[in-house]
Amino acid sequence: MKRIALVVLVSLAACAHTTPPSRSSSSPSLPRILLFTRTKGFHHSSIPAAVVLLKRLGVQHGFAATATSDPAAFTDAGLAGYRAVVFLLTTGDVLNQAQQAAFERYIARGGGYVGIHSATDTEYGWAWYGRLVGAFFANHPKIQQATVDVHDRSVAATTQLPARWIRTDEWYNFRTDPTPNVHVLLTVDESTYTGGTMGAHHPIAWCHEFGDGRAWYTAMGHSSSAYSEPLFVGHLLRGILYATGLDPTPCR
Repeated sequence: MKRIALVVLVSLAACAHTTPPSRSSSSPSLPRILLFTRTKGFHHSSIPAAVVLLKRLGVQHGFAATATSDPAAFTDAGLAGYRAVVFLLTTGDVLNQAQQAAFERYIARGGGYVGIHSATDTEYGWAWYGRLVGAFFANHPKIQQATVDVHDRSVAATTQLPARWIRTDEWYNFRTDPTPNVHVLLTVDESTYTGGTMGAHHPIAWCHEFGDGRAWYTAMGHSSSAYSEPLFVGHLLRGILYATGLDPTPCR
């Protein structure tokens, strides 16, 4: 695998596409991912920056990223060509029952899932999705600096990170602790900020094998500035490579 650059220059001037994905817009020879950005609750202003970044990473690292906010993409045929689906800052009830069923079949066939930040603030009434993403959002304190601890350097999404990673974000508390059902990669140290409610072990990024598919989630990524932050960019890229299987390293 080619060495992955840690510094990525991102143009925030481009806007996210919100039209249904077009299969003719990228080379069919490249692995493809779908960036799903629909919001039915809070809408993050960072969505365009995130889409620009992930498309740029695809150009640089050999995959094609297509963005849409249209749930009509969630059919068996519509999802068939993608190696992974990224729930990118989604919120609320974004899929109907038929679309949910198509996504469940997609994951059962070995598709990958990536959840970024408010992907846990999505589809509270869909129990299967709760198991896939790992936990549901509860609340958060104000945006502030905190220290993130790395728990496993064998998974690519953490290899480039310092053991104690100091950064600013919106630190989510979750309704349940996902630890029994996922492999925790990162925790946030509640002693380094105010407003944490999960205690000494506060997961903030994790992965797990889900049936024949792969699932990866990070709670970070609230602000547009995160998507030009080199360490966070590398964290996202490696999470995508894990979920797509382009990085074969398993999640223990």
